[in-house]
Amino acid sequence: MFVASAPSRLDFGGGWTDVPPYPEERGGFVCNLAIERRARVTLLSGLAEANRLPLVAAALRRAGAVGRVTLASDFPIGAGLGGSSAAGVALAAAIAAAQGQQPDPAWLAEWSRALEVEELGIAGGRQDHYAAAFGGALGLTFGDRTSGDGVSVEQIPLSATAHAALEARITLVYTGESRMSGDTITAVLDAYRRRSPHVVEALDRMAVLARGMRSALHAADVTTLAALVDEHWIHQRALHPRISTERIDALEQAARAVGAQGLKALGASGGGCVMIVSDADDVARVVEAVSPFGDVLPWRIAARGVEVSPLSSDA
Repeated sequence: MFVASAPSRLDFGGGWTDVPPYPEERGGFVCNLAIERRARVTLLSGLAEANRLPLVAAALRRAGAVGRVTLASDFPIGAGLGGSSAAGVALAAAIAAAQGQQPDPAWLAEWSRALEVEELGIAGGRQDHYAAAFGGALGLTFGDRTSGDGVSVEQIPLSATAHAALEARITLVYTGESRMSGDTITAVLDAYRRRSPHVVEALDRMAVLARGMRSALHAADVTTLAALVDEHWIHQRALHPRISTERIDALEQAARAVGAQGLKALGASGGGCVMIVSDADDVARVVEAVSPFGDVLPWRIAARGVEVSPLSSDA
C-alpha cells in the first residue's frame, strides 16, 4: 500500500501562456505558489478492481497497473486551484512507487499532464502539474527548446519575510460557482489561433507580468506583486467574457472598497476561487466584505511538492 499527496496552487500570473500552441510560438512564463490544500491518493497495488473515477481508471490503464485506489482532497472541486492536476501527480507518484520507480518531479508533472490531455481529452497547460510536483514558489518558462520537454523550472527561494507576508496578506475566497474551464480554454485558444489582436496582446502582457512577479518574490516585495496581479486580472478577463462572473464582479467591488491592492480569479475562472492581496492591516476588513460572496479558505504555503510513502496494510 502506498500513500501519496500533492499540493494545489495559487497562480499569480502567466496562466494560459503555458497552453499550446502559445508557448512554442511565443514563449510562455508562469509564476505560481503551491499551497497546503492537497490531493491524497491511497493505492493498494496488485488488487484488480473497477475504478469508477475516470482519472483513476485512466491512470492505471496508462501505467499498465492494477490496484484499489482511494482519492481524497482538502480543497473544493472546481475551485481553480489546479486540484485535478494535483490528483494526477499524486496518482503518478503512487503508481511509480508501486512499480519500484522513483521518477523526478518533472517526469511526474509531464506524466500527469499527458494523462489529462491524451487519456481524458482535457484541454489545458502544464503549470498546475509542475506546482503539484515541485511545491514552493515557481518561475516556469515554457517553450524553452534548450530543455528536452520545453519547460525550465526555477524554484524561487522565499525569504522568511516573503513567506510571512504572503500568508498574512493574501485572502483566498471560494465563490461556490462551478467552472467550465475546458470550454473556456478551447475558446481562448481558438481566438489565439485566429490571431485575434486583443487575445495575443493580452497573453503577451500576462507573460511579462508573470516575470515581474518572479522578481517581486525574489525581493520579498508583496506590494509590487499585488500591483502586478491587479494588472494581470485586467488582461486575463479580456481573454473571454466567461472568465469573470457577476458574483466575482460583486466580490471585486466589495474588496476594493476596503483596501484590496490586487485581485484575480484563479485558474481558467468562470467561478472557482478569487485571490485578494491587501495590506495585513486590511485583511480582516477584506474578509468581512467578501464573506457574503463566498467561503474564505485558510491556506498556507506548501514548501514541498508531491510526497509518497509506503504504508503497512494494517495501518
